[in-house]
Amino acid sequence: MTTPPTLLITGASTGIGEACALEFDRLGWRVLATVRREADADSLRQKASANLTPLLMDVTDDTSIHQAAEQARNIIGDSRLQGLINNAGVAIAGPLEFLPIAELRHQLEVNVIGQVAVTQAFLPMLRQASAPQARIINIGSVSGLIAYPLLGPYNASKFALEAITDSLRMELKQWGIHVALVDPSAIKTPIWEKSAAHGATQLTPDMQQLYGDLIAKMQKVAMASGQHGSPVIKVVEAVVHAMTADKPRTRYLIGIPKPLVMFLRAIPDRRRDALILRTLQRRASK
Repeated sequence: MTTPPTLLITGASTGIGEACALEFDRLGWRVLATVRREADADSLRQKASANLTPLLMDVTDDTSIHQAAEQARNIIGDSRLQGLINNAGVAIAGPLEFLPIAELRHQLEVNVIGQVAVTQAFLPMLRQASAPQARIINIGSVSGLIAYPLLGPYNASKFALEAITDSLRMELKQWGIHVALVDPSAIKTPIWEKSAAHGATQLTPDMQQLYGDLIAKMQKVAMASGQHGSPVIKVVEAVVHAMTADKPRTRYLIGIPKPLVMFLRAIPDRRRDALILRTLQRRASK
């Protein structure tokens, strides 16, 4: 029997990560899906076939990453790792004036440093892959192309991931390893509701006095994004294409027209600021 292709995906307990893990399992891939808790591993096992193996891993813990990499080597054996999907992420919100520096460090540790650490640990296995070419897919965000108020930490992490992805794609080209970025806009996943709830618990009297109106608007928009955004299947379809197509793209923009993003990035800063703030006001008033 032919051994199915193997991929590893991080952050597979909920949302985009879980949906991608289950879809590749359905397509017949051998899936190594990382989660942080044993309860999440049990949940994945109940939803998937025997071809999906949960691995416990924390992308901010070097020991955890290397243990997961060793487990992956033992599972893969003489076959090859065909793909890596860097999906693990958090969204920390709040005005930068009051943001605890520890929170900013955590945001960057998870969404930036952790992505690089995981990539470093699994690249030797990817480099051994035979045709078709090995693939690395980073899950970014439209927030890595356009910054929004009160999402400074998250914006910063996703802007950084854009640059890291571009550099990595050029560096790995000589080994035929393709690196792609999937940039979703508002998607129906729990991450925005978690972010809104986290922001609410961190509200101080000074923050309320200075930023209360803007925070209330952003929380309402975040909750609406979690409830009325594009279905997660749109992201899954892009990830599958990036992993399996003969000619994968370098970027996949999901849930927002590309001409709109290009327009917002091209216009003067103050005009873009005004448009974004007016849009937030309109969406929050619905």
